Amino acid sequence: MNFSLFGRKLAGESGILTLMDDLARPLPEGVPHRPLGGGNPARIPAVEQAYRREMERLMADGDAFEQTIGRYDTPQGRLSFLEAIAAFLRSEFGWDVGPENVAITNGSQSAFFYLLNLFSGDDESGCKNILFPLVPEYIGYADQGIARDTFVTLPARVELIGDHEFKYHIDRDLVASYLNDHPEVGAICVSRPTNPTGNVLTDDEIDALSRLAGKHDIPLIIDNAYGLPFPNIIFPEMMTGSAKPHWNEDIVLTMSLSKIGLPSFRTGIVIAKPEIITAIGALNSIVALASGSMGQALGESMLRSGELKTLADTAVQPFYRDRLNRAKEVMIEAFGDRPWRIHRSEGALFLWLYLEKLSVPATELYSRLKERGVIVVPGEYFFFGRDDGTDEEVAWKNHPHREKCLRINYSGDPELVHEGLRILAEVSAELEP
Repeated sequence: MNFSLFGRKLAGESGILTLMDDLARPLPEGVPHRPLGGGNPARIPAVEQAYRREMERLMADGDAFEQTIGRYDTPQGRLSFLEAIAAFLRSEFGWDVGPENVAITNGSQSAFFYLLNLFSGDDESGCKNILFPLVPEYIGYADQGIARDTFVTLPARVELIGDHEFKYHIDRDLVASYLNDHPEVGAICVSRPTNPTGNVLTDDEIDALSRLAGKHDIPLIIDNAYGLPFPNIIFPEMMTGSAKPHWNEDIVLTMSLSKIGLPSFRTGIVIAKPEIITAIGALNSIVALASGSMGQALGESMLRSGELKTLADTAVQPFYRDRLNRAKEVMIEAFGDRPWRIHRSEGALFLWLYLEKLSVPATELYSRLKERGVIVVPGEYFFFGRDDGTDEEVAWKNHPHREKCLRINYSGDPELVHEGLRILAEVSAELEP
């Protein structure tokens, strides 16, 4: 087919396509499946029971179910849900927000397609780009820009911790210098916790980025899909600083119901100043008419009562902490004294494994593991950016971790995860000198 530039760019091969395809496509007959790859959240009984109760309540409430499935909401979202989100944020954090500060999208992936293209590409002053102040970053951002070479990623500082851990830190001086020299930057973007590494930017780091965004009159976009107040997959005991939710008019904060049990209902939440929310609603009307209603309908009363936050604190966070700790114990046993490190696990669903002595690219290790039924995500996909520019702008190409890291989802069935980790240790050992 003779696709346009848009079509060739967005309909071609991509890391996120591979990841999502691996989630659902069966392996060849006879190959046991050990899924350590995609971002599917775990099934947590207390959470599922709450949503089942809410669905039963909806179906028993006159024609509330029929109204929910039979009518479009506004392009900005379900009005009562917008009010519930705003009321929760005012009550919980004291933020000065109303329904005009909230928009709903078909998942946060759609929200980022809107946001990243709202602030990048051609405008009257030239071509704007998005600055990611540390790399590796979320695989799902890499191919979302409509214009070419609009994403710039800067190298992080690496701190080695003990024998088998490390941590990435934003190079604040480099970020500040880059912004001073590049007025074409249209927005700064980070994930918190960071997917794939589990890194959680501290309040001090977020404050510094927010001040830089305000100084340069650009937004700071924060992807909070795994963070506070829900699903609260953050482990404070692993951090050296605090990580409270943060918002002001220089910040665009995105949230989601996916990681608190509703991934298939695609309910993304954007909190921003009204001008941005109006733009999100306008885009949604063109691309999707409106967002799906069911996630909003199920979550609304749980949000108003505080149950959603309570579940995050008492069911979701402890569940993932336990799965994480058990997976780390298996890795310590399986990898032993070999040269391996994982990023300090401060949040999210993932272990970010660095194999310094790996003699083949991570994509090759991924292929060999897949033959054994173990699905992971190779690290190359999380390093992205423009293809030409200064040494800092293209540093992602030669990053020492780029071909030696894997993202591992530790949240699945423990028996399968632990089997997969042991096979990973075995196969990777064969590929080291």
